[in-house]
Amino acid sequence: MSWTVAAMAGTALSGHAEQGGLMIGRTEAGAKVSLDGRSVPVDGQGRFLLGFVRDSAPTAELRVTLPDGAEESRALAVSRRDWPVQRIEGLPRDKTEPDAASLARLKAETEMVRAIRGRVTLDSAVLDGNGVLRPAQGTVSGVFGSQRVYNGIGGAPHSGLDIAAPTGAPVAATADGTVVLAAPDLFLTGRTVMIDHGLGLISSYAHLSRIDVAAGAKVRKGDPVGAIGATGLATGAHLHWGMSWLDVRLDPEAVENTLCGIYVGIINGIRR
Repeated sequence: MSWTVAAMAGTALSGHAEQGGLMIGRTEAGAKVSLDGRSVPVDGQGRFLLGFVRDSAPTAELRVTLPDGAEESRALAVSRRDWPVQRIEGLPRDKTEPDAASLARLKAETEMVRAIRGRVTLDSAVLDGNGVLRPAQGTVSGVFGSQRVYNGIGGAPHSGLDIAAPTGAPVAATADGTVVLAAPDLFLTGRTVMIDHGLGLISSYAHLSRIDVAAGAKVRKGDPVGAIGATGLATGAHLHWGMSWLDVRLDPEAVENTLCGIYVGIINGIRR
């Protein structure tokens, strides 16, 4: 489904329901929204986001409870995507086959990032028409969703978009938001920045050679956040650009497409 402005009587959707994709919705202010039984953050204007995991089932149930108690529901058809396999050799074994101490460190860092993603704000400036920016210029060297094989060992699917560029090349904030993480050395992602854009949407910038922001800082789209590097698990200088909604990893290119002016304009042009 590409987009519709009449998904249900009191609710409109815009965007593309696909694996790894993002949609924008609008309903009546004060309504409660859920996707497959999971509560969805809604701003004061009734706007919300919907994210779909890489291996999403063919349908997802959207349910809306309006302020007067009326309920609406719809089964969303989620487009299937085919994922490539990417083989990467030459990585240090201490990163691909971590020892017990490294595994404990990795577990603690994963829990920290999960907690950050669990703190949802309702600031929705990203839906006010400013759109998003690709955070770095360069060659795409890795795509979202690809099945990774590291040094011949199967790994998790790739959770972002890799942009190869020289060390020190600038990295910018993809949209307005608040810096929620500026970590100098994470086990897998090295120097890492995360920015909260509201409604559960967070961008991440990994393998940086330099960090130019601090946690708690307010940033605008295009503000510098750091520089491209090869810290953490990396074979060369590149930016790993990630996007997530709640704990759902999203395809950054799909987010770019959804948060362009056309789809945001459709939702903002509907008054509830």
